[in-house]
Amino acid sequence: MADKFQVRFMPDNRSAIVEKGVTLAEAARQADVFVKNLCGGEGVCGQCRVKILSGSVEPDEQSMAFFSQEELESGYVLACQTEVLDNLEVLIPPETRMEDAKIMIAEVEEGREGLTTVPIVRKIYLELPQPTIEDNVSDIARVSRGLRKKLGWHSYEISLSCLRRLSENLRDADFKITASVAKDKNRYKILRIDKGDTSHQTYGLAVDVGTTTVVAQLVEMGSGKVLGVAGSPNQQASFGEDVISRTIYACKEGGLNPVHEAVIKNINELISQLTSEKNLSPEDIMAIVAAGNTTMSHLLLGLLPCSIRLEPYVPTADVYPQIFAREIGININPEGILETLPSVSSYVGGDIVAGVLACGISESPQVQGLIDIGTNGEIAIGNLDWLVCCSASAGPAFEGGGTRCGMRATRGAIEKVEISGDQVSYQTIGNAKPRGICGSGLIDCIYELVKNQIILPDGKFNKDCKDPRLTVADDIPQYTIAYPEETETGEPIVITQSDIDNLMKSKGAIFAAIKSLVDYIGLSFDSIETFYVAGGFGSYLDIEKSIAIGLLPDIPKERIKFIGNSSLTGARYCLLSEAALEKSVVISRSMTNIELSAYQPFMDEFVAALFLPHTDRRLFPSVDY
Repeated sequence: MADKFQVRFMPDNRSAIVEKGVTLAEAARQADVFVKNLCGGEGVCGQCRVKILSGSVEPDEQSMAFFSQEELESGYVLACQTEVLDNLEVLIPPETRMEDAKIMIAEVEEGREGLTTVPIVRKIYLELPQPTIEDNVSDIARVSRGLRKKLGWHSYEISLSCLRRLSENLRDADFKITASVAKDKNRYKILRIDKGDTSHQTYGLAVDVGTTTVVAQLVEMGSGKVLGVAGSPNQQASFGEDVISRTIYACKEGGLNPVHEAVIKNINELISQLTSEKNLSPEDIMAIVAAGNTTMSHLLLGLLPCSIRLEPYVPTADVYPQIFAREIGININPEGILETLPSVSSYVGGDIVAGVLACGISESPQVQGLIDIGTNGEIAIGNLDWLVCCSASAGPAFEGGGTRCGMRATRGAIEKVEISGDQVSYQTIGNAKPRGICGSGLIDCIYELVKNQIILPDGKFNKDCKDPRLTVADDIPQYTIAYPEETETGEPIVITQSDIDNLMKSKGAIFAAIKSLVDYIGLSFDSIETFYVAGGFGSYLDIEKSIAIGLLPDIPKERIKFIGNSSLTGARYCLLSEAALEKSVVISRSMTNIELSAYQPFMDEFVAALFLPHTDRRLFPSVDY
């Protein structure tokens, strides 16, 4: 019997030769094919459904519960629970794929004032005097002396690999060279010596390492000009769609390296794309600054994240060392560096530090707030004198998880909904036939249902409602948003009572976190000049509907500003400014984190927020339905 088998995945028409007994999910990863996997391979979410077209498998008895008899007979299995025991051809159905992701690559529009534009890596052209018997100092002393005259720094370190080539490079270039110099905290390092004047060729990369997507900007370091931006779905999603499931996978024996390598592959593919578009070589990039939540930063650097999710919630590191990018397999100049922005706590990471920096909250005399809504809702509030922050688990509902027809914001996702009588109008991403409903569409749906009295303020379906779209299936009430003939899958897109219950918990957790933090510092919502809402999900929210369901505080709309990808903006600021990079460390160490799991007022606020818009209607005076 063969020990290896070929598995071909359709419609991608990609295949992999795999060992007998590996799962279909692992075979898909080896074939570079994405399979949705919310639970990280535990077999409890039912998201990785695939169809066997040819070859035989032994279906897992436990996973049979996710399929109808008709689906089982037609060959449906769960990829994470099905072993490869034969040559197979496998169809990945539309609902299990990730395609045409709607990726947030925009950023804070306003430039920051007061940050010096000294890039973290500089190329300095030097025309050095040649050695004489009167001036016969060592080659490195000669280079250091030339740098001191131009930059004023006192001492420089040089790597062994650079030092080995120094003598030859100096003499071949007639002592006319370009030194690439980086600051690492209180030290200064000569990274590279090039022959001649290459000072005009200095490029860097700012990277937002998000749980859902990875986005990169290619930057000309001398001018600060953004040459290109690109993003792609985070390939770690095949190990779980949220940080907890990825952490669990990474902490299994042999699990860390595959999750680490997945995000490195993301970054390398973006580097290749961006440099090809500009006819550059990846070796032209001398520096990367990456911002991500604490778990993403750990996985990027290959640090075990196991203690992050366990009480007392301790990360391995909060301030990360400057490293050579080659140490973790990133394909830029071999002497190029990587800086990872510092974290605050296990659940408030470098992405929020970058956002605070980008918004200028830490330098504002007025109190301002930053809200980043996703699987976790991270909130930071403060000014130039103080900063506080917290993180609340909102669950996966806002990102399409935990709901029957929920999906990521990809092609075919319903993102806007309006209800008038028994008529529903909707808009999908890419104007494609609907395949499911994403977070912004779910918020629209909740608002429209309560406004039309199809659900009551407690989130329960109105038993007196006679709307024909309101039906009961398997004893669970559900409302049909799109009928089978309208959808790509031929299945109806519905929102069920359990879906609404999950959404109520998610919106309640976000608002309760905001309210708890505001109360903790002894302020009211009126005391906060501006609430910045960051991230891809936030940028597609309808402000009025978000307020009306009790997700965002009821304040004037003009005080709520969507700022796009503030994590990417902050990373770019740190790439272009030594002062900004140093400021990020100051911000991370000056932010007081409130651990909501141990903060009793949060639980009281959470219970109070499980209502539309809230049990205390005085908090939402503008809402009228």
